[in-house]
Amino acid sequence: MNARLAELTSTITQDVLAHPRDLSRVLQERHQVSRATAAKYIKELEAAGWIARSGPATHPVFTPGYKRRVHRWYVLQNLDEQTPWERDFDPFFQLKPNVRGIAHHGFTEMLNNAIDHSEGTNVLCSMTLSDSRLDIAIADDGLGIFRKIARALDLPDERQALLELSKGKFTTDPTRHSGEGVFFTSRMFDQFLIEANDLRYAHLSADLQDRLDEVADATDGTIVLMSIAADSTRTTREIFDQYTSGPDDFTFDKTVVPMRLAKYGTEQLVSRSQAKRLIARFDRFKIVVLDFEGVDSIGQGFADELFRVYARAHPDIRLETVNAVEDVLRMVRRVTAAG
Repeated sequence: MNARLAELTSTITQDVLAHPRDLSRVLQERHQVSRATAAKYIKELEAAGWIARSGPATHPVFTPGYKRRVHRWYVLQNLDEQTPWERDFDPFFQLKPNVRGIAHHGFTEMLNNAIDHSEGTNVLCSMTLSDSRLDIAIADDGLGIFRKIARALDLPDERQALLELSKGKFTTDPTRHSGEGVFFTSRMFDQFLIEANDLRYAHLSADLQDRLDEVADATDGTIVLMSIAADSTRTTREIFDQYTSGPDDFTFDKTVVPMRLAKYGTEQLVSRSQAKRLIARFDRFKIVVLDFEGVDSIGQGFADELFRVYARAHPDIRLETVNAVEDVLRMVRRVTAAG
């Protein structure tokens, strides 16, 4: 999308609903262009699917097209997360009830995080329905989520903050937050991405993978990007139910830990200190699923600390392994057999 079309689409969904019969005049005034140029803009928007035309040629009536976009800046001070959703976003989109529920959850949870945690001044909220996908972006100009967590936990490396975030039940303000927002939101969407402090975290629901990449020249603050198919059948209830230990238990007591996030760069999971770093806050769950996708091997010390020492000291916590290759399973069997 070129810069001019991007600027036009940032307000066109709202403009066309507010001014269905005088859209040309609105575009002339907003963009300080001639009537002929405004007519050209309208044709471009119509051809791209952002607006639709009906009525006589001389007095057309415009409505939103199959593509929708709203793009708004807010001052964070005294902002609440529900008002932007109800007033500026939800009314302009036609979504399936289950997708709308996921969008509502993700939008308000991530905006609330920016309001309460970012230490920033402004936040950009954007929602786009295009080509059968719904994309949501929440970007603040604050400290950056990974730096914020690292400082709160006195972590030596901001990459470790991502591991804590991925477990769930972590918050820098436990009096007002449960720490469940990012965990559940990341699993509701097809794609979920956080970029901050020269790091990028991505959760992809299609293959249940979590990725961590280092990025150069990242912007200040935190950017959260969420994407879901407009025809998705996923529901918020379905996701919540996946992380309870039984059908009659409504407590968030099960987590999935992506083990690849416990190692940085080319290092392997070898030492007891790495295991101790990993198991922080495991005691908040009844079931901890250790996902070894992308991990080729583990060391004896790491395995012993996790599967024998910790497991023996916490018999009420069930450790489960998934996606483990034979080398990993062999080391687990070796340390557990030692008793």
